[in-house]
Order: sequence, then structure tokens, then C-alpha cells
Amino acid sequence: MESRTVNTTAELEKELGMKESELFSFVEYRPSEAERIGYSEYSYWKSVFRNFFKNKAAVVMMIVFFMIFIFSFIALRIGKYDYQSLRSDTNLCFILPNSEYWFGTDNLGRDYWCQVWFATQTSIKLAAIVAAGECLVGVTLGCIWGYVRKADRFFTELYNIINSVPTMIYMTLIALMIGQSFWVMCASIILFHWLYMAKNVRNLVFMYRDREYNLASRCLGTKIGRILTRNILPYLISVIILRVALSIPSTIALETTLSYLGLGLDVNTPSLGILLRNSRAYFLDYPYLLIFPAIIVSLVTITFYLAGNAFSDAADPRNHV
Repeated sequence: MESRTVNTTAELEKELGMKESELFSFVEYRPSEAERIGYSEYSYWKSVFRNFFKNKAAVVMMIVFFMIFIFSFIALRIGKYDYQSLRSDTNLCFILPNSEYWFGTDNLGRDYWCQVWFATQTSIKLAAIVAAGECLVGVTLGCIWGYVRKADRFFTELYNIINSVPTMIYMTLIALMIGQSFWVMCASIILFHWLYMAKNVRNLVFMYRDREYNLASRCLGTKIGRILTRNILPYLISVIILRVALSIPSTIALETTLSYLGLGLDVNTPSLGILLRNSRAYFLDYPYLLIFPAIIVSLVTITFYLAGNAFSDAADPRNHV
């Protein structure tokens, strides 16, 4: 009886071992297969654009903005006259819009169609250069301001000093002492407006710099530049985009205000602000001199502001699924 029980147990163990070998087997390790299994198809920028294109109104606004900018080049090509050409005949001054002069003529007999579209080009180029400069300088110095503790006091005092004086005073002094030109205005606006971008970046860097993963990176000897670009900068993209989106319409508005006051670009370089300034003495009798540049300014600022806000929301990682 005992021998039969032993045999039965042995047979049972053997049967279980066979079933176990049938159910389980060792898999050969392959690095390529392991990477393929662990790979995620998530892409940050694909997710950004997917979220942005879901906002149909923002897409329409962005298309309108780019159509205005592109058409400003086409308009000068199809225009019949040059924006600088003067007419000696006084009968050509203040001609109302017609089939010959699509936007009419100004007080000097110049074709207003070419004036308006060349001014649109100038204002958008100015805003784009200023936005790029503010982004480059503001993000770089803002990261240093927020991460390097010893630099915090210096940049904070510099911000308080510059921010306490109205921008109009700085721009007036620069216009009177250095002069008025396209590049002087670009440099002067960047010189005083990068602080707003840097302030926002500094606050976020200050928030993220002592997170556990950044402390671990520092303990492992990771360089500061790599920590900033790899660990912290991705969290700043939505804020940077928002500041750039706000910078372009605000720069156009500032240029318009300064040129309206006679402190902006040189009078030989048409801009939307200069056209609005020139129209103030005649718009009651010739309202088209004010209407056309005012419409362009409004369209450019509103469309880019709304599209930029939507793109900033799309760039926020918290809105990604």
C-alpha cells in the first residue's frame, strides 16, 4: 500500500512538472524587443498641434494673420505705383479710392494702397524681431535669475528700477539722443521689455529648481545647463509662447503709439503708426486715410493675440492626454 502511494505521488509530481513545462518557458532576452515594447508613441509637439487644431476659431485667426502678412508682399507686386513715388501734380492729392488708386492717395499724392501694405510689412517685421529678441534674452537671463541664487538680488533690483520708470520716457530719450530708425527701435524695445519675459521665467524656474528630480540630478553631477534645458525648460514652453503671443500685438501697439507721437520710426519708413499719425490732420475730411491702417492694425493684433493664447493652452503639458 505504501509503495503504491509513493508511486502515485511520483506520478502526480511528474504530471504536474510536465504541465508546468507546457505552461511556462523561458524567453530569450532581446534588447530591441524590450525597447519596442517599452516605446511610447507620445510626441509632445504632435500633441500640441493636435490640441491646437481642435480649436477651429484659433486656426481661422492664425490663417487670417498669415494671409495678411503674405498678402502684404503680393499687394506691393500687383500695385500700380511705388510707395515712395511723389506726384508733382496737386490734383493727385486726396483722391478717393477708385479703380486707379484702390486705397486713394495721401496728402502728397502717393498711392495709399502701397503705403498701407508696405507699412503692414514694416510693423509685422518689427514685432517679430522684437518678440524673438525678447524671447532669447528673457528666457536666458530669466533661467539664470531663477536658478542662480546669488544673481536673484541683482536682477530683482534691476527689474524694479527699470519697471518703475514709464517706457515712454526711455523711448523718448533714445529717440532724441540716438535717433529714429527701424533697428534703433527694435533694440530699444528689446532692451527694456525682456524683463517681463525674464520675470515670468524666473518665477517658474524658482518653483521647479528644488524638485526631487532636479536635486537628484545635481547630486549625480549633472551640469546646470543640462538641468535647465532638459528638466526645467519643457515646463516653461507654454508660458514662453504666451509671452511671445502677447509681445507681437503689444509691440505693434507700442510702435503705433510712438509713431503717432512722433517718437517712432523715421518718417521715410512707412509704418502703420506713421500712417495713423499722418491721418490725424485729415481724417475728418478724408476718413479713408484712417480707416485702412486702423483695420489692418486691429486685424493683426486681435488675430495673433487669440491664436497665440490658444497655442499657449495647447502647449501646456497639463492639457495633454
